[in-house]
Amino acid sequence: MDGSESSAPQQAQVVAVHPAVEPLSYLLGTWRGQGEGGFPTINSFKYGEQLNFSHPGNKPVIAYSQKTWKLNSGEPMHAESGYWRPKPDGTIEVVIAQSTGLVEVQKGTYDAEEKVVKLHSELVGNASKVREITRVFKLVNEELVYVVEMATSLNSLQPHLKASLTKL
Repeated sequence: MDGSESSAPQQAQVVAVHPAVEPLSYLLGTWRGQGEGGFPTINSFKYGEQLNFSHPGNKPVIAYSQKTWKLNSGEPMHAESGYWRPKPDGTIEVVIAQSTGLVEVQKGTYDAEEKVVKLHSELVGNASKVREITRVFKLVNEELVYVVEMATSLNSLQPHLKASLTKL
């Protein structure tokens, strides 16, 4: 060695959680499980899913990514990513970009004691048919469960997706 390289093993750096993110820190990490979906205009289906919530520590934001796949073949189905910005007053702002080209700007509330996040779309962009999306995430018996409802130009707000995920 020429002295410019360290022979000591690198230590994993523990990142402190930003105070604004602390109430939602139970979400941080990778979650995996299964879900099912349907809507009046499509056939019902089941899927595998992985969600990842990460946090840089120095900013009041959670990075979010999601991917789903067909259970029987593993073929990719859907993906989305974005950012969650919790506020100290119990409100939250979320932006999500989907692999379909649809973009959501959502606002909502969170309850740190009940471990529930409720989101409602303020804007759904680049969607000719989707008018509204709501999402509710809740930690139940150490599983993250969610329900997504959707409204289109042809259908009022109604259930579209639901899943149950376990932290890896």
